[in-house]
Order: sequence, then structure tokens, then C-alpha cells
Amino acid sequence: MSGTWMFVRPRRIGRGAGIAFVFAGVLLTGFATGSWSQESDGGSGEGAPIRPRTLADAPTPPVGGSDAGELVSRSGDRWSAAYSAREYEGLRQALDGEYVGVGIAVRRSAQGVLEVARVTEGSPADRAGIRRGDLLRTVDGEAVAASPVTEVVALLRGGHGGADSEPQAVPGSEVELGLSRDGRRWEHELRRAELRTVSVSVREMAPDCVRITVEAFTKGTAEDVREAVRALPAGTGVLLDLRGNAGGLLHEAADTAGVFLDGGVVGTYDEGGTQRALRAERGGDTRTSLVVLVDGGSMSAAELVAGALQDRGRALVVGTRTFGKGTVQMPREQPDGSVAELTVGHYTTPTGRELDGVGLAPDVTVREGERATAKARTVLSGLSGAG
Repeated sequence: MSGTWMFVRPRRIGRGAGIAFVFAGVLLTGFATGSWSQESDGGSGEGAPIRPRTLADAPTPPVGGSDAGELVSRSGDRWSAAYSAREYEGLRQALDGEYVGVGIAVRRSAQGVLEVARVTEGSPADRAGIRRGDLLRTVDGEAVAASPVTEVVALLRGGHGGADSEPQAVPGSEVELGLSRDGRRWEHELRRAELRTVSVSVREMAPDCVRITVEAFTKGTAEDVREAVRALPAGTGVLLDLRGNAGGLLHEAADTAGVFLDGGVVGTYDEGGTQRALRAERGGDTRTSLVVLVDGGSMSAAELVAGALQDRGRALVVGTRTFGKGTVQMPREQPDGSVAELTVGHYTTPTGRELDGVGLAPDVTVREGERATAKARTVLSGLSGAG
């Protein structure tokens, strides 16, 4: 994993702050509120350009310093982040679709409690009966209710939490979680396992409607979406659900948009002052009726995909205004092995729209009290009927 990133993560200016998911949160669902949509025991980051390059090949801002934390601290870049070598390796593995953990994503809720945001099917946590919405109280006896999510992530991955924590987890290692649900409190000992990030899931909503949910743009996401579309019966419409998707690998996002396009521009971004175009390969599916679902948790690379399909007239976008993170980050390895991630440019949609700080406005807005999926299906039915 190398090159340009498009993930949204909370700003971190110290080394060893910890990696959050990836379960897609392993991307964040709500950077502004400190919630993570990534798998808290995995790791993830934002994406590489269409032609991945090594860190040594990647252009970087001319800033000195041998420590990533110092470099990020001096940058004044709100999207910057610093990683130790071990953390960056965990991030790379998660983006490659692999990590060691128990299979839960955690986030800080609007009420300030630490809760399970997602449970990976078939994981140790799933087999133990842990559910979305359960509150996480302790990890190995250490109270975590008030701990930063990044420190909890480090504990789940086998580190010690805190600024100097390093991931130590190996498959088979044990971790005890203290949980609560509806007033009931209990502890459960789990064994960590090698898990694969499932970034794409498919669900039949009706005989003529399938929802393809993309949690994050990790390695293989575009091909998974392509295979799902190829398997559709004739006349089936698609709801491409990007809600809560905080981004991922840039080339995977561009290729995912390309699944529904017959070539052409997906977006552009500037890298160190050089303008670069992201293009779809020819031969994508241009006939299937398509609606894209977004919300305030749709960020970065997810906004690029939605914006490309909207600008190209390929899909209608349904939901609420997206987050508005339109910058591209590049990792820069330091002499001490740590890695600084700094913003190198901004991206635009095919028609030249900049989304940073503004977000993407949907074609059809979901109002408070309305069910987003139901409204999207109504819009899709209209498209299918028109076709």
C-alpha cells in the first residue's frame, strides 16, 4: 500500500496514537465527533493513485524533520497523521484486506459512550454473541469508557494503549472484553484470529432491486462490486450504498466508479502542483439502473465515486449532504521508520466541482423521519420504469 490516500481520520500529531479499523471505520464514520467507522481492531487508510508507487517514488512537500510526529505537528495540516513503523504496517495490512483481531468496530456515540458499531460475521466476537450497540466497558480489565478510540484500538490489537503502544496481537492471543447491554454487565474472553475485511456486501431488496454496500475502498473492492453487478439478473436495479463510507484507496474508488462507466474521467486531483486525471476503463455497465445512497458519513473517496456518477449522469444520488473532505494525502517515510501522512492536493469531480468543506448535495434529499433506503428504492423504481 503506497501512494495517495483518501481516508478521513482524526488528526494525530504524536507517534503511536494507534490505528482504527478497518472494518471500514476502519475508516471513520464521523471524524468530527471522534467516531470511527473502521474496525477498531484492524487498521485502514486512504488510498493510492491509479498507478501505485513506492514511498520513495512519491513526491512530498519539502519539509525537514526525521520524526513523523514532529513533521505533522509543524505542518498545521488538519488531515495529517503520524504513524510508527508498526502502526503503518498494521494500516497496510488492513487496506490489503487482512488484520488480526476479534472482529468488532467501535465508535464514540453522540451520547459519549463507547459502543460496538459493527461486528464482522463469523468473527470471534460474532460467535460470542456480541452485537452492534453493546457498550464496551473494559479491555483486559482496563476501563476504556473514557479512553480515546485510538487507545482502545491499540488494546484490542494487543498493545498497551497510550502514546507508545505498539500492536502486538497474534492469532490465538486472548483478550477479555467487559460489555453491557440493557443494564446487564458481563465479561467475555475471546481469542484473536486472522480476519479478512469484508468491504462489500450484497443484499436482495426485491426481485428487481439489489443493494450493494461498500464499507470502505480496500484492496479488491472494485472487483467485488464488478462481480456483484455481473451476477445480477437482467432488469435488476442497483442501490450503491456509500453511507458511512469514509474513503479508502483512491485507485479502488476510481475503479469502483468505473464499474458503471464506459471509460472517461472519474475525477482529477493535484499532486504537488501537477494535475492528474483519474479515468475509468472502457466496458463498464452503463445499462443497469443505479441510485447512490450517501449521508454525512460519506467522505473522501466515497464522495469522489458519488460525484463522478452524478456528474456523468450515470446515477441519481439520494440521501443527505456528504461530509466534504476533498483532499488527498501522501505518506512520507521518515529516517527513523515512522511515517507522516500530509496533504498534497485537492480533488475535483468530472465537472470540476471541489467538495472540500462543502460536501456533495444529493439529487434527492432524505428528510428527517424518512427512511433513506425506502426513498432510494422509490427513485430506483422510477429510473427502471423510465428505462
